[in-house]
Amino acid sequence: MGRIVLVTGVSRDLGRRFAREIAQDPAVDRVIGVDIVPPRGDIGDVSFIRADIRNPVIAKIIVKEDVDTVVHMSVIATPGGVGGRATMKELNVLGTMQLLAACQRAPKLRHLVVKSTTTVYGSSSRDPAMFVEEMNPKRLPRSGYAMDAYEVEGYVRGFARRRPDVRVATLRAANVMGPDVLSPITQYFRLPVIPSVLGFDPRLQFLHDSDLMDVLRHTVLSEGVSGTFNVAGDGIIMLSQAVRRLGRTVVPLPPFAMGGLGSMFRRAGVADFSPEQLAFLTYGRGVDTTRMREELGFTPSHTTASAFADFGASVPPGLHSPGRLASGDTLLAGIERRTVKGAHDG
Repeated sequence: MGRIVLVTGVSRDLGRRFAREIAQDPAVDRVIGVDIVPPRGDIGDVSFIRADIRNPVIAKIIVKEDVDTVVHMSVIATPGGVGGRATMKELNVLGTMQLLAACQRAPKLRHLVVKSTTTVYGSSSRDPAMFVEEMNPKRLPRSGYAMDAYEVEGYVRGFARRRPDVRVATLRAANVMGPDVLSPITQYFRLPVIPSVLGFDPRLQFLHDSDLMDVLRHTVLSEGVSGTFNVAGDGIIMLSQAVRRLGRTVVPLPPFAMGGLGSMFRRAGVADFSPEQLAFLTYGRGVDTTRMREELGFTPSHTTASAFADFGASVPPGLHSPGRLASGDTLLAGIERRTVKGAHDG
């Protein structure tokens, strides 16, 4: 008999895509997708159940459907789409707690796979060249997505201790890139002019969205693999290199102006400049993927550079042609004036 897999977060594109793809695998008998709203687009052979993982009813679903594998993909990175930071934290942290409590009471459960993020390591001037899985952030996150992911991982480790009969695997994915990916980092790179933090050229590491689908499927179907794994494409790319490859113009801003501009972008719905994203665009981040290759047994098809190139092919040309863009000094002054005014108005 094949697997019966429950996937959370199927109303978002990556969750929906994974649920649809794993449902096509011959080793899987049935896939149940759950979320608080129905998914948009084709879900193939996935059975959708409208359910809120913050509600104890999720336990009844897991038991009633004889679920043996849970894939948790509903940790949300941005508050805008769910009505604010308070709701985001409830969905991420309280939702995970309730889901794990449901898994605790599910006698047939044998596998739990959690999509996490390398954002748990944070970004700071004290960071090592490469984070390995045993390392903690040099500065503990105090808010936002990074703090939620850090707390979620703590609860997952607690569950693993309470249910040693369940195989638990946590995938810390680097920023996901692809032509169809909509995220804070892809919104940033789609801006016609790219603001950066003056004096910094951060190291960036990406994971192609197709590789995310592949590593999730590989982990779900790998019987004996458990633990925490950094997942990213080979190599790094500097922010300056990324901007050049997009044909964009970069405008260096002092940190205070960058923060103010980020607030303006958030209010306008142009891009989500959370504190952790601003830190990432200042200091960058690198993760070691040795364990992914040697223990998980997975090698991404795309490097960081090729993942970014595939994304870049979908980005229209920037405003860098003569006559279309003011000089760097004039543009910088204009952005700083708007930033300061927006901060005063707010």
